[in-house]
Amino acid sequence: MTETISQAVAARDNSPSGLIKQYSESFAQVLPSHVKPATWVRLAQGALKRGKRADDGRFDLEIAAANNPGVFLSALLDAARQGLEPGTEQYYLTPRKVKGRLEILGITGYQGHIELMYRAGAVASVVAEVVRENDEYRYQRGIDEVPIHRFKPFARDAERGKLVGVYAYARMKDGAVSRVVELNQDDITRIKASSQGASSEYSPWVKFEAQMWLKSAVRQLQKWVPTSAEFRMELARAAAEAQRVATAPDAPAGTSLLHGDVLEGEVLDEASTDEHTAGGADEDVWPATAPAGGAQ
Repeated sequence: MTETISQAVAARDNSPSGLIKQYSESFAQVLPSHVKPATWVRLAQGALKRGKRADDGRFDLEIAAANNPGVFLSALLDAARQGLEPGTEQYYLTPRKVKGRLEILGITGYQGHIELMYRAGAVASVVAEVVRENDEYRYQRGIDEVPIHRFKPFARDAERGKLVGVYAYARMKDGAVSRVVELNQDDITRIKASSQGASSEYSPWVKFEAQMWLKSAVRQLQKWVPTSAEFRMELARAAAEAQRVATAPDAPAGTSLLHGDVLEGEVLDEASTDEHTAGGADEDVWPATAPAGGAQ
């Protein structure tokens, strides 16, 4: 007997883990080429099995994902487009309450922002550190190249004291140092106040406070270093143009190829990926996203 559409839908695994597998091809279409789709899918499925368990044995993230599959899949699609690992410090998956029910909130972590900087190809290293009240910290803009930050080796957080600031800077491959970003407690308070669901018991601001301070500084640093694919394409274009000029029949004597050129003085925005859409056959249409609302 031919299986009816309703029977096929009923037999489909619509659990959060099953949905990840079901839409794995959609994720693969937007993942950067250096990320293996099968590995990324396994990481996404494993991320659901962390955190607190409810009375029915399910984890909070599983419950949140099942409550609103559209929001859950949208968060994973966001992580996939950036090529970041979901459920890690690259890309947090955290529950939040909306109208009394848990839903998934996807947040790019500080390690994710750093990863995007490295991928652009101009950054050799990124330094991001929190400063506590008992630390030694000194930096004079225009005089010091980078901050001087010292504290007792292996000192515990209690010894170093409460968080009072955070800084970040990048050293470029040509040896130059980016602008040093410094944020104090007032800066962090303003950023936290504008963050969705920051006061929730599940928020990274509550569970991973130091990491969120680091993220805030690294996000500001992104304004001062290249982070986009556009930068890499411009480098490739410049190299190709140099090759063309150097090999032209009428090239001046002594012309040589350019190596390691770095664009300066321009901040390039992240290339938009909004043109990517998931789907295909009717059965692959993504679940509708419920409207946002309620407690954040």
